[in-house]
Amino acid sequence: MRIGVLTSLYPCPERPFEGIFAERKWLGLRSRGHDVTVVHPVPWGPRWAAPVLGEARAYLARIPRSEDRGGIRVKRPRFAHLPGRSGGNAGRFAAAGLRALLGPGAERPDAVVCDYAWPAAVAAAALQRRGIPVLINGRGSDVLQVREVRSLEPQLTSGLRWADGYTAVSQDLLDAMVAMGGSKAVQALTPNGVNDQQFAPGNRQEARARLGQPEAGDLVLCVGHLIERKDPLLALRAFAAGAGAGARLVFVGRGPLSDEVSRAAAALGLESRVSLLGERPPEELVDWYRAANLLLLTSRREGRPNVVLEALSAGCPVLATSAGGTGELISDPRMLASTRDPEQLGKMLRELLDTPPDALSLRSTVGHLSWAASIDSLEGVLETVVRA
Repeated sequence: MRIGVLTSLYPCPERPFEGIFAERKWLGLRSRGHDVTVVHPVPWGPRWAAPVLGEARAYLARIPRSEDRGGIRVKRPRFAHLPGRSGGNAGRFAAAGLRALLGPGAERPDAVVCDYAWPAAVAAAALQRRGIPVLINGRGSDVLQVREVRSLEPQLTSGLRWADGYTAVSQDLLDAMVAMGGSKAVQALTPNGVNDQQFAPGNRQEARARLGQPEAGDLVLCVGHLIERKDPLLALRAFAAGAGAGARLVFVGRGPLSDEVSRAAAALGLESRVSLLGERPPEELVDWYRAANLLLLTSRREGRPNVVLEALSAGCPVLATSAGGTGELISDPRMLASTRDPEQLGKMLRELLDTPPDALSLRSTVGHLSWAASIDSLEGVLETVVRA
């Protein structure tokens, strides 16, 4: 098959870990002989404006307009992204993506996947008018958050109604897409997999030594963007409420709440026990899961969090709020919180630190979620759509 992928989330030299799970799937399909082209429209920003834009936007100008990543052609057309014009920005994103997918010199795809539903779903109607089958893949906030924005929900709903089918990383998310766009003949779970050879249990003390962490004391780990949806401040308060005096809290990830988390840690008198490390590559994350006594995830919204999948595969206990499809990965009720009260979360954290589940039993709960199974599911639904 010749597969076109339209997405707003894909790794690039400036952001090598952003969308890494999506890239893993498309590389898997390419390895099976499919021709994959990824179109990743990027907001336009001239290099000369970098001092005015600030680093949050200036890096966009440095992203290459095209590159080869593992044999996949990645095109990055520019589009005008205007502050406060989300609906119009989505339309301009879709138009730029369609030109790159279908313009002069481009080979017509057998199917297009709008991977990360918003804003790619806005292109669904135009693709259907050209007779090209369309799948929309939901990953989390691209559906759950956008549907709550009154000005954007109609555009997303329209895109879902034009599509030939839906895929999603969790059943919770797939149900939400059906509720918005109506039932489709093609619906499938395409959950992310985990590399269980890489994310495997290991010796805690050896992992801590490699990371430069103290041998003694509990280590609580938070992995993810420091953004409102992930609620790192709640994680900090739960840690303060439940962790012992010698425990440490490590945040792995970047985001706009970084400074606020640092200030809150200082206000709680925890600045010497809380570390913010920024992003880390997957090969280092393995050691953090092995070194940690517990992964703490306090999200308000989720698709099906990859960090939970990785931690469980590495034998690391998890305490997570019951957001989105998180509960689809966690079978132990001690590890899934229905509360957002920091004191109650702290009590649950303390119990798990005192009496942790067995590492191998945790690993066994996600043993069926391999990348091969994930790619099988995606390949099957694409073949169904193309044959229809």
